[in-house]
Amino acid sequence: MGYWDLEEGKDCVTKTWITTKVSTAIGLVGSAYHIVAYPPETAVEALTRATSGTATMAAMGAIFGMATCLSAQARDAPDDPTNYFIGGCASGVFLGARTHSAITGTTACVGLGALAMFTKIGKMEGWRLTGPPKL
Repeated sequence: MGYWDLEEGKDCVTKTWITTKVSTAIGLVGSAYHIVAYPPETAVEALTRATSGTATMAAMGAIFGMATCLSAQARDAPDDPTNYFIGGCASGVFLGARTHSAITGTTACVGLGALAMFTKIGKMEGWRLTGPPKL
């Protein structure tokens, strides 16, 4: 089962597990590109960078999945795109805390929240980025 196949506001652990797996994979790919673009001096430095980037992305995915699901339960509005904004914002706040920067946290909160909210709106309304046009 995929993320979108599960009912909103239900089975938070499974939804969080899915978002954590996806964000961990994205973190691994991003860390690999970072290591290639900025070669480390030692293997230990490469391992440290890869671990740090991957763990940060995994945590952001877990925070997003849990915050989105819990806000859907708490607000009793499972299909509301605001839940996705809350989850994205929570992930952005974590990123700000991780980097010790209020500006990073604020902009990541707004940016990731808006991205998540528009993703949910697009999914609900059937927006498509690729494929033949609907006539």
